[in-house]
Amino acid sequence: MPDTLGIIAGNGRFPFLVLDAARGRGDRVVIAAIREETDPVIARAAADANAELHWLSLGELSRLIDTFHRCGVSRAIMAGQVKHKQIFSSIRPDWKLAKVLLSLSTRNTDSLIGAVAKVLEDEGIHLISSTELLTPLLAPSGVLTVRAPNESELRDIAYGREIARAIAAYDIGQTVVIAAQACVAIEAMEGTDAAIRRAGDIMRSLGADAGDGASTLSRALTVVKIAKPKQDMRFDVPVVGVATIAAMHAAGATCLALDAGKCLLIDGTERIIAAADDASISISAE
Repeated sequence: MPDTLGIIAGNGRFPFLVLDAARGRGDRVVIAAIREETDPVIARAAADANAELHWLSLGELSRLIDTFHRCGVSRAIMAGQVKHKQIFSSIRPDWKLAKVLLSLSTRNTDSLIGAVAKVLEDEGIHLISSTELLTPLLAPSGVLTVRAPNESELRDIAYGREIARAIAAYDIGQTVVIAAQACVAIEAMEGTDAAIRRAGDIMRSLGADAGDGASTLSRALTVVKIAKPKQDMRFDVPVVGVATIAAMHAAGATCLALDAGKCLLIDGTERIIAAADDASISISAE
């Protein structure tokens, strides 16, 4: 009897990659797809993988539990982002999720998803690491691109890691954008790529205000994305993709620093490195 794995599918490519990996090792798969987040193409992928698919709204925690119980799921994986801002949207939580929300003193990612994970555990549904099936996509240690960080970028990385660890400790965000050892942008609910674009807008506005050649400080941006100090690998694992590299290039960012072994290169290591090399962006992980 093959193992039955539940996939709680959020947005992006993450759930598709987990589905492929689970199929490859012979798991029986039950997918709980979130209407507000999951790409509808998941229906075709589920059919191709002979996986069972159930659509649920974001607030239907009781239905999620009932579905997994009915399908014999005792192990599940959270695959794909659910935007943090969704908790402030027009979703209608069922009584079980409402009880969770009312019990929280803060509504950051760790407290919210951690509380949901505890409810699932209490119901006999064990959440496994979201990277368990995707370890080849975790960033390896070292300089990944043709170009290594230069001296200025190394200083920005060192400074950025200090700031990022402090911010991540409060579960505000995992990404900071640095220029000349100054913090230009901090990721919050908008997500990594949007924070990078915002940093680019800020630097362009500073350039317009100062006039050409008026500043002695570098306007090249360094992006630092880290795991939280006590990262729970079951959820909210740092992810970068080709779209992140495109956002960096458009913003004028030249360097990306990651945590080795804790950040998923969601579009594949080779594709992301090739995109970075094409844009003369350095990527390093430590």
